[in-house]
Amino acid sequence: MIDREDVRQRIDWLVSRSPADGARLVARAWVDSEFKERLLADARAAALELGLDPGPSPVVVAVENTQAVHHMVVCTLCSCYPKALLGPPPDWYKSLPYRSRAVSEPRGVLSEFGVELEDDVALRVLDSTADIRYLVIPRRPPGSERMSEDELAALVTRDSMIGVAQPATPSQVAF
Repeated sequence: MIDREDVRQRIDWLVSRSPADGARLVARAWVDSEFKERLLADARAAALELGLDPGPSPVVVAVENTQAVHHMVVCTLCSCYPKALLGPPPDWYKSLPYRSRAVSEPRGVLSEFGVELEDDVALRVLDSTADIRYLVIPRRPPGSERMSEDELAALVTRDSMIGVAQPATPSQVAF
């Protein structure tokens, strides 16, 4: 049995989430290769290590975009999404056109988001489920080598952690 106060607290918790927590994970992974390995091995444990609440999802998996592989996340059944780390999902993520086209024509969808991949880059579409959520570690942008972890986190966007965008570049963010 659940009471009204439990529902209110859960809603308050959900709407307080933002992509900032996921961005902290990505920024730490960009500056600390050992942390990145722990994040890739067990994203829930890595989030807890930074004092972040990974939410109720039984499994959270981090995947890394590289020069050779790009990951894109979708939930073909509904809108399974790592809300605790990325905040509420965008409306388009839950839409039937995104959910179906992300699987049938993912490069076309990415192109509409402004992401053009070279033909030799493998594209992996990951389908979230009730049991597993994904977090994409986007490629670190060029020109960010001397940036602090907090400055790097400001480059990481929600959409880059879904895989439908690249992170911002240093010239796009005012510090």
